[in-house]
Amino acid sequence: MLERLKEEVLAANLDLVKHGLVIHTWGNCSGIDREQGLVVIKPSGVPYSEMRAEDMVVTDMDGEIVEGSKKPSSDLGTHLLLYTAFENVGGVVHTHSEYATAWSQAARPIPPFGTTHADYFYGAIPVTEELSTFEIKGDYVHNTGLAITRRFRTLDPDAIPGVLVAGHAPFAWGTDAHDAVHNAVVLEAVAKMAWVTLQINPNAKQVSQSLLDRHYFRKHGENATYGQ
Repeated sequence: MLERLKEEVLAANLDLVKHGLVIHTWGNCSGIDREQGLVVIKPSGVPYSEMRAEDMVVTDMDGEIVEGSKKPSSDLGTHLLLYTAFENVGGVVHTHSEYATAWSQAARPIPPFGTTHADYFYGAIPVTEELSTFEIKGDYVHNTGLAITRRFRTLDPDAIPGVLVAGHAPFAWGTDAHDAVHNAVVLEAVAKMAWVTLQINPNAKQVSQSLLDRHYFRKHGENATYGQ
């Protein structure tokens, strides 16, 4: 079942290691088959070096296991809620990458200081509100997803494909698992650049709206000009 998607999700998870976004068994990536309403996700707590395509877990949108002998990632509930809320998302990634996680722990959005950021994120990378004690003691994983979707009530998840969960770590998404990993890599890069920028100049200003528009829309939308 969904053998091709399993291979894609496995490769995307291994790419998280290759790009230095995860260590040990941290982090996870998933992909969705929207026609069948099924999600493929990394198994919980399995070392990346040991994972095989057959270890990927298939669940329905209620989180019930459809195929697989292992438990799915403990973050499954957040992934499922994002797939439900963001209709164009085909892949979701969660990491504890160093710089993006530091911004999450500081509960500060990442400002768009330059064109590298603007090429991928149309504005600041937002941070959620902190979860309440009630939310943490309840369905924590589901409530994390709710915190993310609340933050995006007035934001476009296609234009800003990532978020910082306050006190926790980043999530990123994309058109498929590979694209989600790509956005997670960029998120970590701009998180580091933003931190360095503030070390050099604590009063650094965000990039102008004109430059943000110029760089974002050269790569996105019907009038994009970047690439072949």
